[in-house]
Amino acid sequence: MTFSFEERLDRYADVLVRVGVNLQPGQRLLLGADLTAAPLARLIAKHAYAAGSPLVNTVWDDAETTRTRLLHASPDTLAEFPEWQARLWRETAERGDAYLYVKADDPGLLADIHPDLVDRDRRARQTALRPFSQLLRKNAFAWCRAASPSLPWATRVFPDLPPQAALERLWNDVFQVTRVDEPDPVGAWWAHTNELERRANELNARRYRAVHFRGPGTDLQVGLADRHVWVGGASLTPSNVPFAANVPTEEIFTSPHRERVHGTVRATKPLALSGTIVEGIEMRFEGGRIVEARASRGEEALRRALDTDEGARFLGEVALVSARSPVAATRTLFLDTLYDENAASHIAFGASYGENFERGNDLTLAELAALGANDSLTHVDFMVGDENVDVDGLREDGTREVLLRDGDWAF
Repeated sequence: MTFSFEERLDRYADVLVRVGVNLQPGQRLLLGADLTAAPLARLIAKHAYAAGSPLVNTVWDDAETTRTRLLHASPDTLAEFPEWQARLWRETAERGDAYLYVKADDPGLLADIHPDLVDRDRRARQTALRPFSQLLRKNAFAWCRAASPSLPWATRVFPDLPPQAALERLWNDVFQVTRVDEPDPVGAWWAHTNELERRANELNARRYRAVHFRGPGTDLQVGLADRHVWVGGASLTPSNVPFAANVPTEEIFTSPHRERVHGTVRATKPLALSGTIVEGIEMRFEGGRIVEARASRGEEALRRALDTDEGARFLGEVALVSARSPVAATRTLFLDTLYDENAASHIAFGASYGENFERGNDLTLAELAALGANDSLTHVDFMVGDENVDVDGLREDGTREVLLRDGDWAF
């Protein structure tokens, strides 16, 4: 069956409400959306109210206004972040409301702005929203990140196409990988999350001490945290309501041990970071710490992200993804981490997630740190896998078992 664009957009909104945050009757929704995502945001609100939400609180974002501020405001004022917004986000988390964010920004919008200005704005936001982010990383509430294609984004991804054709192509890719063309998109999503959970359970049963990435420019052993848990598919709120934090999602991920990462790694895809495209990332790790980092393009943005705080130079996530996933099958470089990280295995510098530890969402930061978790204001994923990168699991006795070969699952 062929669906019109309007029908596909409506089905996408339904997936985000019923799977992304899995909104429950009587539950409020905080919806953050870029102005260009307004048509999708309005459909999300419609489905949220149909699901029994008493209130959808929509907070609009506008990347162009952010750019204007960075260009014209006094640099001394960039450390300011609206108190009402920080309070709203914190109260949302503390009440257990659901949170859904729909991004639509241009990945290279801020590339020509001085990195110091971008960094000041980023740090102010991360610092103000730290209480919210800490609860998010413990799944204290259902949350989901999604995207809505825009003309600026689409023309970055498909520069050789006319703008409208580029936008249509990007929307088609988004609809394809979010399963909205399935006869029952919601049912297809829960079946998919169950399959990811099956693979995660298999990895948990094997209790590897490390995973080893080997490929061009990469020879990296990622030691895993004590009492680590692999997670794939749906996450759980404190009341055991499943939700999909990323739509799409194809990853199975856990937490490295902060001090047990050694070797070198070369990124396999560009990274959209703070409005700049970073390419050719290479890093060297000693004792878990990133001791060398360079990039062929956008190195200053990378360096500033790594200098966010002490924890930014350690890993908080390692994720396995088949290079034959539906996202990878589009053969599109999305220039958006939400999508590109679901086409390739990846690692993230910065904070760990509580769900990646046994009963981790109930532990304090100090208790998590004792198990090897990392803490930071930031969490930045970048892609390190493809068809040329092999991944093995290493057991305590040194036994090596194949996890990914030629980019695809081997278990």
